[in-house]
Amino acid sequence: MASAVQITFLGGLGEIGRNCAAVEIDGRILMIDCGLMFPDDDMMGVDLVLPDFSWLRERAADIDGCVITHGHEDHMGALAYWLADYAKVADRPLPLIGSALTLGLARGRVEEAGLVRHAEFVVVKDGERRTFGKFDLEFLPVTHSVPHGFATVIHSPQGNILHSGDFKLDLTPVDNRLTDLARVGGISSSEGIRLLLSDSTNADQHGHAASERTIGVVLYDLMHEHEGRRIITACFASHIHRVQQIADAARAFGRVIAPLGRSMRRNIELARELGVLDLPDHALIDIDNIEEHPPGKVCVVSTGSQGEPMSALALLAGNDNRWLKITPDDTVILSSHPIPGNEGAVTRVIDNLFRLGAEVVHSGIADVHASGHAKQEDLKLFLSVARPEHFVPVHGEYRHMVAHARLATKMGVRESNVIVAEDGDQMVLDDDGLRLTGRVPAEYVFVHGTVGDVGVSTLGERRVLGTEGMVSAVVCVDRERREIVAGPEIISRGWLARDDGSQRTDAVRNAVRTAVERALADPKDDLRGLDKVVRRAAGSTVSEQTRRRPMIVPVVIDA
Repeated sequence: MASAVQITFLGGLGEIGRNCAAVEIDGRILMIDCGLMFPDDDMMGVDLVLPDFSWLRERAADIDGCVITHGHEDHMGALAYWLADYAKVADRPLPLIGSALTLGLARGRVEEAGLVRHAEFVVVKDGERRTFGKFDLEFLPVTHSVPHGFATVIHSPQGNILHSGDFKLDLTPVDNRLTDLARVGGISSSEGIRLLLSDSTNADQHGHAASERTIGVVLYDLMHEHEGRRIITACFASHIHRVQQIADAARAFGRVIAPLGRSMRRNIELARELGVLDLPDHALIDIDNIEEHPPGKVCVVSTGSQGEPMSALALLAGNDNRWLKITPDDTVILSSHPIPGNEGAVTRVIDNLFRLGAEVVHSGIADVHASGHAKQEDLKLFLSVARPEHFVPVHGEYRHMVAHARLATKMGVRESNVIVAEDGDQMVLDDDGLRLTGRVPAEYVFVHGTVGDVGVSTLGERRVLGTEGMVSAVVCVDRERREIVAGPEIISRGWLARDDGSQRTDAVRNAVRTAVERALADPKDDLRGLDKVVRRAAGSTVSEQTRRRPMIVPVVIDA
């Protein structure tokens, strides 16, 4: 009987972000990705959302490495946080495995956190096969919206397990690096693929994903249409192919390129060093020197395409950028599409740019963005080439994974061999097949300043404060004499307008006084629950008065 393979999903199944999984063979663990998620609008005050590392923390000594499939934050952005935990319990650096570009992007985050000594950066190349402890791995090139992503083949005792990473089937990629369908088909034909874990982000969208190269034509036309105007473009700093096409279109009209935003400057420098970005020195200027060039001969490439509050583009739209001020002679091109949940932030940035007089071009009015994820016809083709025995959709909201599961059954995978899993699920692949076996903690870990200082209950309190306000009832009592010494005083914030609350506030005050006096007058009451008495009296009266449920804060002071 061959050794079983256990797979634990710690994030990325049911949301866009927090991608993190662990594959276990004979007690040894291989991590696949370690990503973060950006907060939704209702996660008030939260900066980032991480996977729950508690299960991994207990098994840190068993980890042989972490494969980073590509250089996006939702796949590698939590590395610094995990390494901080890992360093406390492990006695050796954690091997981080990926392409040179992916590891270059990841290294910047790790260095900022001062954790480089706890990581070993292991560069692998297209088609390379390497062994890491118990894991025999093969790395296949895939096209995506960041260069040099990998699909990973785990040659396991239970057969070949293929993790697609994020991918699309772009037949004319900017760098001519194709998704290696030939090798996928070769493995399927010669050895078989026992289990496929595949990107589901666009599984509910018909058709094929557009080639990245088509965006270059649109950008060229926009540069021509807006000749004589200063052009400011915004895209993901990791989208090096998009930066390449922006630069090519701008240079065709004699423009120089000025990066704006720390991550954009850093990533352009890294990509040029690795030969991934073709941008000669004479075509690149520092943003500090932008005034030395005519506006019509400048193309700014900025971060902030998702409307992030402190990003370069958001500061520009708020007229707070130290290097540039938007004028009516500017054209701003948002070469991206809002990530689900970011639509409001992006809309606010666009509105503010219009208020400053700029002309704005975005994906709603021009084809300035192409998705990096395969759509239905691409996914069907991938399934037909891989012909997996078992299938688990990954990377996507639940509806995406359900859609992908249905595609898999249409393409010949037995329905009983398809599992739609969720964060925290553990499954085992053994001689009998694939099945769910249990769960591990996989709750959201919220970052607000430091890790772990915001919990679900805290977010609930913030939502109440943000939508209903707060009412505090303060009363001073003498428990020995069983009488009220002072109060009750009613203090509210965000509940009623200051000039509209006297009558309602009096009603709350009277209700609290009556309830406390009743408790004090009862000789059987030991008065240990006076704060609950105050909360109930204030809460019920507030609800009766306004049909609202603000946070009630009782304060009982002993005289």
